[in-house]
Amino acid sequence: MSNYHIKNLEEYFQVYRKSVREPENFWEEVAEEHFTWRKKWDNVLSWDFNKPEVKWFENAKLNITENCIDRYLFTNADRTAIIWEPNGTEEEAQHISYKELHKKVNKFANVLKSKGIEKGDRVCIYLPMIPELAVAMLACARIGAIHSVVFAGFSSKALATRTNDADCKMLITSDGSYRGNKTIDLKGIVDKALEECPGVESVLVAKRINSDINMKEGRDQWLQPLLDEASDQCEATTMDAEDPLFILYTSGSTGKPKGMLHTTAGYMVYSAYTFKNVFQYKEGDVYWCTADIGWITGHSYILYGPLANGATTVMFEGVPSYPDAGRFWDVVEKHKVNQFYTAPTAIRSLAKRNIEFVEKHDLSSLKVLGTVGEPINEEAWHWYNDNVGKNKSPIVDTWWQTETGGIMISPLPYVTPVKPTYATLPFPGIQPAIMDKNGEELSGNQVDGRLCIKYPWPSMARTVWRDHERYKTTYFSTFKNMYFTGDGALRDEVGYYRITGRVDDVIIVSGHNLGTAPIEDAIDEHPAVAESAVVGFPHEVKGNALYAFVILKEVGESRNHDNLRNEIHQQIKDKVGPIAKPEKIQFVAGLPKTRSGKIMRRILRKIASKQTENLGDTSTLLNPEIVDEIIKKAL
Repeated sequence: MSNYHIKNLEEYFQVYRKSVREPENFWEEVAEEHFTWRKKWDNVLSWDFNKPEVKWFENAKLNITENCIDRYLFTNADRTAIIWEPNGTEEEAQHISYKELHKKVNKFANVLKSKGIEKGDRVCIYLPMIPELAVAMLACARIGAIHSVVFAGFSSKALATRTNDADCKMLITSDGSYRGNKTIDLKGIVDKALEECPGVESVLVAKRINSDINMKEGRDQWLQPLLDEASDQCEATTMDAEDPLFILYTSGSTGKPKGMLHTTAGYMVYSAYTFKNVFQYKEGDVYWCTADIGWITGHSYILYGPLANGATTVMFEGVPSYPDAGRFWDVVEKHKVNQFYTAPTAIRSLAKRNIEFVEKHDLSSLKVLGTVGEPINEEAWHWYNDNVGKNKSPIVDTWWQTETGGIMISPLPYVTPVKPTYATLPFPGIQPAIMDKNGEELSGNQVDGRLCIKYPWPSMARTVWRDHERYKTTYFSTFKNMYFTGDGALRDEVGYYRITGRVDDVIIVSGHNLGTAPIEDAIDEHPAVAESAVVGFPHEVKGNALYAFVILKEVGESRNHDNLRNEIHQQIKDKVGPIAKPEKIQFVAGLPKTRSGKIMRRILRKIASKQTENLGDTSTLLNPEIVDEIIKKAL
C-alpha cells in the first residue's frame, strides 16, 4: 500500500483526501499493515473534544518495544540501530545493532523489575545523551513502566518539581556529563533535588565521567554491576493501546510545568508514519536528529519513530561548537548521514562562523535537511540550503509541539515544493483550521489568525498528568470543539501554512495585529544582525509598542549603534511596514533561551514592561546569567 510511503505530490493529495474523508479507515490501514499487534482493536477511534477524551485503536494489545526492536531480529538483527557519537572526538563512536539493543533493553528491564518497578510505575530519567538514556526508556516501555525524561541540563529545583509531580518511584542518572569542554556534576544536582522528593525509593547511577560522588546507602546503586548480573531475556509486557507510555514536561507560560501524557499505540503509529515520510527514509539510510532526547523531538525522532521503521539513528552527546564549529559537518561526513534534522537556533549560530567550517567537509551524502523548534527565518533558510544542502537537499521546516507527539505540518522532501519560512501543507490525517478572534473559521486562502486542529490524530497527548482540567482549559476551551495550538498562522494563496509565532507573540499596536516572526525576519536580514526577538510592552498612546532585543555579529559591534537602529527601522519599514517599527531597540550579548533553543519571550516581555521583580524560575535556562545583563542595560 503506497499510503505508508508517499512518493510524489499527486499521491500526497490522494492520500491526504482519503485521510480527511475516511480518517478511521485511513489510520486503520496504516496501523494494520505496518505494525505488530498482539490483539487487534475493537474500534479505531472514539472522541469528544468537549470532555476532552480521545481513544485510538481501542482495546488493541501490543508492546512498542516489540515494534521497535524484536520484529527486526528476524530480518535485520545485525543492522545498526543506534550510532552513538560522543561529546569529544578522542572517544570512539559506538554502533549498537538491533540484536545488541534487544539484549541491553532486556537486561535493563530485568534490573528495573528487580528494584520493584511494575507496570504503571513512573521512572524519572535524568541522563546525558549516552546509550543508557535510550536503553532506559525502552526498558521502561518493555515492562509497562511510564518514563519521564528530564533534560539533564535542568536545575535541581526543576528536576524536583517534575519528579514529585509524576510521583516517580525511581530515578536514573549518571555520575556526571560532558558538555563541550565542561563537565557537569549531575549526581550532585540529583542529590540536591531528592532532598525534596520523598517518593523516590531507588537511584541507579551510570558511569560517564568517572568522578568521585556521594552514594546514599540503601538508595543509590551503580548501574553497570546490576546490568552485568541481569538476564538478557525479558518478555515484553502486554500493553493496552491507551496505556500511558511516557510523561514529558513542557514549560507552562504561567510557571508550573505541564506533564503531557502520551499513550502507546497511537503515538507509535503516528511517530513512525511521520518519520518515514517527512524524512523520506529508505532502508540503509543513516538518519541524524541533533536534539536531546530530553525533548519530544528526541522521543519521537531519535528513538521511537526511527526504530519503529528499523532505521539507523544517530545519537549525539556533544554540542555544535565543540571542538570547533565544524563538528556537525564532521559527524555528517564521518557517518555518511543522509537525513539531518536540527534547530534554527543552531543553524543561525553556525552561520555566524567562518564558512570554511562547512566547506572543508564532504556533505554529499545528505538527501534531506530538516528544522524543528521554531519557524526558520529566511536568511538562515538560505544559508542552510546553499551551504549545507548545496541546493539539492530539500529543507523540511516542521511544525509540531510536545502536545502533538509528532510532526503536523511540513513539506515532504521531493514531494512538496518548498517555500522559505513556510511549513507548507498538513500531514495526512491533520485537519488544520484558521480561526478569527470571534471563534469563526476563516475559509479559503490568504487568511491569517489562530491555528487550531479540528479532528483528532493518533499521537495527540491525552491529558496533563493528574490535571485534566488544565488540559481542557489550555487546549480545548478557547475554540469550541477544536484543539487550539496557541500559535498564530497564515495560509497563503496556494494553501501553504506559515506559523507566525505564539499567539501571545501577536501584539496589537494602534489597532494592528502584528505577528513578531515577520518583524524578526526583517531585522535578522540586516547584515550586522545575528539574531533578534521582538516583544510588546504597554504604551500610553498605542496601547502596545514593540521592543526589539538584537544580537549583533562582530561586524555590527564596531558600528555606530544609532546608525544601526536607523538602518534596522528602515529595513522593517521596507519589509513589513512603518507600523511595525520597534519603539526600542536594545543591543544584547545573548537572549534568554531554554535548553532546546527556544527564546523565553515571557522574560523579555517582563523586562520590556519593567516588571523585573518576579521573573519566575530562570535556573532552567541555557544562559540564566544573560537575564541580569539585559536588565542592567534595558532602555
